[in-house]
Amino acid sequence: MIRHLAVSLFLCLPAGGTDAACAGQDILPTLDAARRAGIDAAVDSLAYGRGNHWRATKGKAVIHLLGTYHLDDPRHDAIMDRLAPAIDAAQTVLVEAGPEEQAALQADMVRRPDRLFTREGPTLPERLDAADWKALSAAMQERGVPAFMAAKMQPWYVAMLLGIPACAIADMAGDPNGLDTRIVARAAEHGIPVRALESYDTVFTLFDGMAPAEQIDMIRTTLAMNARAEDYAATLTEAYFAEDVRATWELGRMVALEIPGETPASVDADLAAMEELLMFRRNRAWLPVIEEAAAEGPVFAAFGALHLSGRDGVLALLEHAGYAIERLPF
Repeated sequence: MIRHLAVSLFLCLPAGGTDAACAGQDILPTLDAARRAGIDAAVDSLAYGRGNHWRATKGKAVIHLLGTYHLDDPRHDAIMDRLAPAIDAAQTVLVEAGPEEQAALQADMVRRPDRLFTREGPTLPERLDAADWKALSAAMQERGVPAFMAAKMQPWYVAMLLGIPACAIADMAGDPNGLDTRIVARAAEHGIPVRALESYDTVFTLFDGMAPAEQIDMIRTTLAMNARAEDYAATLTEAYFAEDVRATWELGRMVALEIPGETPASVDADLAAMEELLMFRRNRAWLPVIEEAAAEGPVFAAFGALHLSGRDGVLALLEHAGYAIERLPF
């Protein structure tokens, strides 16, 4: 599973993205017709496989749901103009992490450096062979992280940083001004309460069940993909604005199948486990939060776009709970 999780860190986690300094190439248009048809067929087979903006209704309950992109992009301006009426009409805005949760996260990292850094035991240079450590320290240096600091980082955090192209690190470190940020800002301007869908420390608990050796394996895989980090990020960006972000998950499946020793059965099983870890488990925990807010009035809920689709995607869960689902313009 861990090697496939590493693939998803490039393609599927919301942190990935590009800015004007990046020069990655969208991979999807370069695929041959058979591979692209396979991806399209897989997306078409899913519940709510395409689309970024939806409305769920049940009785008087009205929930707008938006799959988001976390970095700045000039295309956000027109999107925000279209979304403004739904945001302004909301009684509550829900996001993965609001300003209070982001502040709590920053404070917790200061108070508990062990969240991101190992305080005892072997460091990464001791756990990797010399060639891998040399390549890793160079890749982290490109991202503004000196080798002495990278040596003590938690392996899962290193892998996540490798999933962000070096050209986009400045955007991630500053104010990303992505859709989430813009939605929260507009809610604040109109006095609309903003609530979080989950605890600020959820990201830390996602990787608790991984054995140390699995986390090291994840570093090796993401490191091997580093040369095309800009391409993977560009692919995610363009797929998002085409309302086809799920295609990047299926591209990840294709990349995983190219790993020596893997079979379609093992990849499918591992990706299903990964989807449960990264998305479905969280989606199920979000559902009562969303429904509780909807009982108080109209809701605008914004979160990573991959949480919308699939068997236990947020939209399917709401449908199973009796909501009518309608795709809206984005």
